[in-house]
Amino acid sequence: MLNISNTNVRQEIEKNQFTTLTTVENKESSNVLRKSLYVTLLTTIIILFLPWTQNVRTTGVITTLQPQQKPQNINTIIGGQIDYWFVQEGDFVHKGDTILRIKETKDAYFDSELLPRTKNQIELKKQAINTYNDKIKNQETQLSILNNQRQLKINQTTIKLNQAKLKVNSDSIAFITSLNNLKIAKYQFKRTDSLYNMGLKSLTALESKRLKLQQSENYKVKAENTWLNSKSELVNKQIEINNVNVKYDSDINKIQSSIYSTVSNKINAESDLNKLENQYSNYEFRTGLYYIIAPQDGYITKIKIGGLNETIKAGEEILTLMPEYYDLAVAVYVEPVDLPLIQIGQKVRLQFDGWPAIVFSGWPNASHGTYGGEVYAIDQFISQNGKYRLLVKPDKSDHPWPKALRFGSGTSSMIMLNDVPIWYELWRNINGFPPNFYSQADLHDHKKDKKK
Repeated sequence: MLNISNTNVRQEIEKNQFTTLTTVENKESSNVLRKSLYVTLLTTIIILFLPWTQNVRTTGVITTLQPQQKPQNINTIIGGQIDYWFVQEGDFVHKGDTILRIKETKDAYFDSELLPRTKNQIELKKQAINTYNDKIKNQETQLSILNNQRQLKINQTTIKLNQAKLKVNSDSIAFITSLNNLKIAKYQFKRTDSLYNMGLKSLTALESKRLKLQQSENYKVKAENTWLNSKSELVNKQIEINNVNVKYDSDINKIQSSIYSTVSNKINAESDLNKLENQYSNYEFRTGLYYIIAPQDGYITKIKIGGLNETIKAGEEILTLMPEYYDLAVAVYVEPVDLPLIQIGQKVRLQFDGWPAIVFSGWPNASHGTYGGEVYAIDQFISQNGKYRLLVKPDKSDHPWPKALRFGSGTSSMIMLNDVPIWYELWRNINGFPPNFYSQADLHDHKKDKKK
């Protein structure tokens, strides 16, 4: 009790009636309290120097590192109507099992004999191409025969032309001979006529020379006529050679034009054949698309279209398939300010939904229900939620993760950083400083440099 007033009433108080007052004024209780305070202070100081593991707390979801192990949306490639369901939600299917059968809704594919008839068109088009090939061979044979005949005809006409040239030469020589004979006959006639006038030749000799002169003139005219005919025949042979070339060129051009036309028809037929074969392959492939099959082993989940005869569009999502086996991983998100503190291979403690735990983030070894992991990958770009995603895989040096974990369940994660005293962690949090950015190796190198 405080003695503030000058009037003392201590002697008038009966202390035996006030147990609390008696206990407080007891000297022994004061010693116990003092000792308790000392022990508490000492314990607090010791605790402040205990190691504390700095960490970054975050949440995430269970995922997988392999793309083919993630939940797969099954879509239909073609549109149609639902004809029959072979599965229901929760069923397990093997790779290649039939999930759904659909039927056609486009009138272009209603024909039940579409494939055989398209195949028949392909065979007919192949026969047409073979016919064009045979026709081209026959036309090429005709062209070869025409070329041979042309060469023979040209050779024959050339021989006749050479003969005509020789005949022209011969007739020209005969004409020159006739001119010489005529000149001689004229000279002999003049001389005989002069001798006759002088009385040295008889009339018979003169008339003989006159007759010979007339015969020479007649022979000269015949020789000249023959020579001109030979020259005309030579010109005719030259014209005949040109006519042979023109005639055979015309026939050859007709056959070549026919060959080009046949080749063009063959190319069109081959183009039509390729289109038909492509169309047949599309029809055959489309027939296989009437059955939706499982791409891998897994469980049927979330059937999004039900009933029968319901129309579905091309590319529409039908259901989700969860693979049977998948390697677990955890996707966690950290703030951009914490990203520089995290490196590949850094240890992480994970707490999964459904596994209650007593968690001491600073003493991870004393936490129950947490599992080990290590950072496997860090995204190079920020996510839509304003954080960076980390992929965490199981830590092989730690005990394995629970087998009952399911894809998409939540997690609470602690990314382990440096070990520091508790007093430092309290001082850091009071001042709002970030966790230690330096690794132990960096600190060790810094101490060496400081000593030097």
